[in-house]
Amino acid sequence: MKLLCVAGARPNFMKIAPILREMKKHPSLQPKLVHTGQHYDNKMSDIFFKELQIPEPDIHLNVGSGTHAEQTAEIMKRFETVVLQEKPDWVVVLGDINSTLACSVTASKLHVPVAHVEAGLRSSDRSMPEEINRLVTDAIAEVLFTTEKSGNENLLKEGKSEKQIYFTGNVMIDSLVFAQPQISQSQTAANLKLSEKSYCITTLHRPSNVDNLKSLSKIFEILHAIQLKLPVVFPIHPRTRKMIETFGLTDKVAKMKNLKLMDPVGYFDFVGLTAYAKMAITDSGGLQEETTYLGIPCLTMRENTERPITIEVGTNTLVGLDEPLIHKKVDEVLNGTYKKGNIPELWDGRAAERITNVFIKLA
Repeated sequence: MKLLCVAGARPNFMKIAPILREMKKHPSLQPKLVHTGQHYDNKMSDIFFKELQIPEPDIHLNVGSGTHAEQTAEIMKRFETVVLQEKPDWVVVLGDINSTLACSVTASKLHVPVAHVEAGLRSSDRSMPEEINRLVTDAIAEVLFTTEKSGNENLLKEGKSEKQIYFTGNVMIDSLVFAQPQISQSQTAANLKLSEKSYCITTLHRPSNVDNLKSLSKIFEILHAIQLKLPVVFPIHPRTRKMIETFGLTDKVAKMKNLKLMDPVGYFDFVGLTAYAKMAITDSGGLQEETTYLGIPCLTMRENTERPITIEVGTNTLVGLDEPLIHKKVDEVLNGTYKKGNIPELWDGRAAERITNVFIKLA
C-alpha cells in the first residue's frame, strides 16, 4: 500500500513523526513524506525534523508564504502533479492547516481516498480559517482518526458512517512521550535563570488576537499585570513579532522587565519550558493538549476551542480577553486552588500504532 503523508507546518511535524516511524516497521506499507513548505524557516521546520527523527521528505513542494488563497492554490497545483506521478493508494493529511485542505481536495478530485488524522474537532467558529479547513477535509475524507470522543460525535452528526471513524488517540502525545528523555534534559529554563514552576509560558499567534491593534494592546496590558506576579516567557511567533512592530508597541513591550521575549525554539526546548512552567497562556491548539498531558494549568485566550476534552478532563480554561477572569485564574494557579486535570482516554503514546494497524487491515 502506497501512502502519501502530507505535512506542512510545525504542528504537522509533531503528528507525522510517530506515524512514519510506526508505518516503516511494516513491509506492507510504503509511506512517502510530502512536505508542502508552508512553514519553511529553521525554527519552524528544520529543527523539528532533526529532533523528532523525521526522515528527509521524499517530496518537497517548497510553497512558502502567501495569503490563504495563494498558499492553498499553489499547494493544490503542485500536489496534483505529485499525485498523478506517484499514483498513491491513500493520501494521509493531518490537523487543520492550509496544506490539509489543499491536499485533501486535490486527492479527492483525482479519486484517491483521503485519511484525516485529528478528524472531527470543531470550534463552531467559522471565522477561523482552521475551522473551514477541518469541515472541508472531514467532508471529503474516507477514513477519519479522532483524538477525543467529541470528534466521533461531531462526525456522526455531519453524516459520516461509524465504519469510517476510528478513535485512535492523540499522536501529538506520541511525540511528547517519545521525546521525554530529551525534553527532561533541556537547559532553556536554566539558561534564562528560571527555576522550576516559577514562570508562565506564553504563545500567541492567531489573527483574531495579534492582527488587531485593540486586541493585541489589551493582551500586552494583561501580560504587563501578570509579569508583575511571575516572569512570563514568550517564544514569539514571527507573525506576532511583526504585528508588535506594525502597531508601534515595541517600546511598550520593552518596558516589561519580567516579560522575556525570545525567538521560537525547537520542540525539545519548547516542551521542556512548558513542563517546568507554573502555568501557560496561549491561543494554540497544540499547547492546550500538551499542558493537559503534562498537568500544567493553561489559560486559552480564545472564545472557543475545538479541543473540549482539554477543558472537561484536562487543565485548560477558556478565558478570551476577559481581564478579571484571567487575573482570577492566575491567582488560583499561584495560590494552589486551580483545578487539577487528568490525562484523557487513549492519550498514551500509542496512537500511531493504532492508526497504522487500521491501514494494515485496509491493505
